[in-house]
Amino acid sequence: MNILLLFLLTINNDKVVEVRFTETAPRIDGVIEEVWQAADSAYDFVQFEPYEKTEPTEKTVVYVLQDKENLYFAFRCYAEKHKPTACLTADEDDIRMGIDTFGSKTTAYYFLVYASGIKNEGWILDNGRTLDDSWEGVWYRAVKLYDDRFEVEIKIPFKSIRYKKGLDEWNIIVGRYIAHNRETDMWKEFLQKEGVLISQYGTLKGVNPQTTGYYFELYPEAYLRHDKYEGEEGEYKPSISLNFKWDVTPQTTINATVYPDFAQIESDPFELNLSRYPIYLDERRPFFLEGKDIFRMADFGDMGFFDPLEIFYSRKIGKLVKNDAVPIIGGLKLTNKSESWNIGALGAYTDEYVDTLNGIDEPNQWFGVLRAKRSVFENSDIGMLFSGTMIDKDNYNYAFGLDGVYRKGANQFIVQGAVSDKSEKRGWALNTGYFGYIKNFIMFASAQAINDSFDVSDIGFVPWAGQKKLFVMSGPYKQFQKGFIRDYFIAPGINVIQEPGNTNWSKLGAIEINGHFRNNWGFDCFASIGPYYEVDTNYVYRTINLSIWGNLFGNHIDFGGDYSYTYNYLRGFLAYQGSNRFSYSYSIIPQLSIGLASYLWVEWDTRNTIVAMWPMFRPRINIRFNADISLTVFNELVTQMPGTDFGETELLSNRFGLLFSWNFLPKSWFYVALNDYREKGELGSLDPQYRIGAIKAKYLIYF
Repeated sequence: MNILLLFLLTINNDKVVEVRFTETAPRIDGVIEEVWQAADSAYDFVQFEPYEKTEPTEKTVVYVLQDKENLYFAFRCYAEKHKPTACLTADEDDIRMGIDTFGSKTTAYYFLVYASGIKNEGWILDNGRTLDDSWEGVWYRAVKLYDDRFEVEIKIPFKSIRYKKGLDEWNIIVGRYIAHNRETDMWKEFLQKEGVLISQYGTLKGVNPQTTGYYFELYPEAYLRHDKYEGEEGEYKPSISLNFKWDVTPQTTINATVYPDFAQIESDPFELNLSRYPIYLDERRPFFLEGKDIFRMADFGDMGFFDPLEIFYSRKIGKLVKNDAVPIIGGLKLTNKSESWNIGALGAYTDEYVDTLNGIDEPNQWFGVLRAKRSVFENSDIGMLFSGTMIDKDNYNYAFGLDGVYRKGANQFIVQGAVSDKSEKRGWALNTGYFGYIKNFIMFASAQAINDSFDVSDIGFVPWAGQKKLFVMSGPYKQFQKGFIRDYFIAPGINVIQEPGNTNWSKLGAIEINGHFRNNWGFDCFASIGPYYEVDTNYVYRTINLSIWGNLFGNHIDFGGDYSYTYNYLRGFLAYQGSNRFSYSYSIIPQLSIGLASYLWVEWDTRNTIVAMWPMFRPRINIRFNADISLTVFNELVTQMPGTDFGETELLSNRFGLLFSWNFLPKSWFYVALNDYREKGELGSLDPQYRIGAIKAKYLIYF
């Protein structure tokens, strides 16, 4: 049977499903009714994990219809061997779908619906290598559970997505995940070492949007905040902000925001920084998240061996100052997508921020970004990016970059270059990287040269000015079609670095061992050693990093540690330092899970004696009332102990947070949030630093 299946896949791997028109719209209730009998269907799925290119253990059928205004999908997921798994707070069955509406072969929408009804959506970027959940769209889903199957219906309004007008064939992939045996089945055959590449999707044929309207989203937000800072009276801050989105055409969109609320609803977690460079913070603000895929240079995802030239870093706009943020008066964004071009322009203006007590005076400031990217060679790209900010003619920071990426299967090669001008201080930067397979060898490579005068500190995130480095790692990659081990690689390499302010080159040898198992567990071990030049100091650098991850009782677990002998910038001396991490959540009942994220940083002195340990604990309770209503409560405790004396442990800070969220309509939310932060005072007690409470509502007016 397996031989016959593989033969059929070999002769017919280009799969096509036709969109058929219906005058009667399906009712989105999770029940596949009679109207679906007229639809074409996608079937004959292939197992992707744990055993690639084999027959699935369960049958799956996906039906496709459209009317003038909407695109409809119905998934019938058989579960004859084991009842479908549905749980609001643990691993569960799901269906997933990717749609490339421009024929780009590099970027696609993704839609994910779990058996419990929870949904996710976003972008798939870099030909499937990067998942970005910043896009939130208007679409509808319903799930119905049976003993021997579950069924999912989806409605996607054409006016809620962007597409190339006149293009009647979209690239598409549909799949499902079976939690019982951690199996992923896809409509098309993909290789595990390559991943689910957009350039290898199947075809959705006969798409014909006929919707009419203004394609306009008006997005008012109302909120009431109460801020209480140390030494100040509490202050109530009622406010209304306004956002709008207008799809001028199916390919062109204008976004705008006026006095947006970027309150600290979700705080950045504590992290002890012993290095010379600042910590990168993720963007969480909706205006900057939407369309983020355009305003970025290419990357390899989360592989960790390559640092892209981020000459635009949106968290510089309305940046954090102490525990507050610089207010944003307004922002405007224009984006255009087509089969060959992605073009975007963004502008924002921040208000003045003055804090005389702490000596802070942030003047009004303009920000602007321009991006153009063109597809070449089917699924490769070349592009340019300009970013800038200006206070006045004497205080500005500009940057201009060019980038190109060549993709072929799992192989990807990136080249980036940029120049900067910060108030007449000019510099340049070059960056390149490669990841791929050469026969049975895996290879990682990157090279970077940042000029001493390169400076994008007001608009981007490239803090390592003056650094030059070359990294190459390659070794045998082995994949197993059967058995407990899925794949592994052993890759030795070299890392040559010239740190800022040094003329000598550091030369490190390295080795990485990585393995994946059929049960979704995996590990990665990286070690490096060699002569290093840093801060006018010559020493033997060494480091070892171990990461282990997997699925335990239906929830993801991750833990590991990193230990190195290097320069401690917090203390100002050369010594050992280490960090240990652990994160896990456990589902007590389907509606309730408890979790813990913890770190333990360890510092040694020059005599190899532990001088301090910094334990951080972040317990969390997550309550899911249903697929659309949730409550999360966390408490972050940061402690310090001298040496290994646990009896002298001091509580340095405590942050309590609460977030209630209700997604009552598509893109419409109601929030209740609280952040209470306290630090150790002179008398040893935890003194309040700030308390922020907020009630916030966002409502989408859509026409």
